Amino acid sequence: MQTMQTPSLLSTSYARVGGIYLPNALLKLLRVYVVVIVDMGSDTLPLIELNIVEDFEAILNPEGYFSICGFGSLLSERSARSTFPELRNFRAAILRDFRRISAHTSAVFYDRGIANVDTKEISSLSVEPCPGEHLIVTVFELKKSEVASFMAREPEFRYVAVVPEGFDGIPFPYPAALCASYGNDEEFFRKKCKGSHEIYYQYFGRLNIYKVFREDILPCRVYFRHCILSAKSLSEAAYDNFLEHTFLADRKTTLREYLNGAGSGIMEEKPPESVTGRYDG
Repeated sequence: MQTMQTPSLLSTSYARVGGIYLPNALLKLLRVYVVVIVDMGSDTLPLIELNIVEDFEAILNPEGYFSICGFGSLLSERSARSTFPELRNFRAAILRDFRRISAHTSAVFYDRGIANVDTKEISSLSVEPCPGEHLIVTVFELKKSEVASFMAREPEFRYVAVVPEGFDGIPFPYPAALCASYGNDEEFFRKKCKGSHEIYYQYFGRLNIYKVFREDILPCRVYFRHCILSAKSLSEAAYDNFLEHTFLADRKTTLREYLNGAGSGIMEEKPPESVTGRYDG
């Protein structure tokens, strides 16, 4: 597994965890979860979870801002600003040992009328640990006061602290929050819903969704068109990385392969009025 360089000016405040370097302050405040990676045998990668608003204190910079790591629609600065108007310091970065995965659905797609239940084109996008993979991502900063609204944005994600790096291979000085996958419904129900059927109903049950994480679903066409346009707006390298390092729910088929086959018409998909202007990269 490829590791990152350790800048000498950070070596006294950082500790190596797996293949990444994390601030000692973060390690003291948060528990380390070792997650077995799907289809990776015994390979493991530590995840530092941000479960409550107070956990984000550990990743604040001295000015009271926290960083977000964008990997889908947030690859576009225009799209990111439509959601977070007060963001600052938007830039591209590398995130190692994660891959994009299209293996869960989103209540937002049902609310906005872009989920095609008949064809099972209902999947959204998240990331999961995968040693040796790398993603071109974006990183930007928000005020501490926006933590709660960020966490409430899309409930199907777990929030983890990661350390992106610049294109020079040097880790960023402060971790960023990343929206990662829970991987299965049991863990989601236990952790995010706290075992409460009432909470699950608020998130998904009200839409008659009773399985969120699935291996038989396909990308939501309108949403993935949006994400592809977002990647292309960042750079050609980001676009190629998005196509090659995004996998369907089978965790074998790349997005590029899908677009050359069954998903060939995605880029011609016309967004409905409910998302026109919002899902345009």
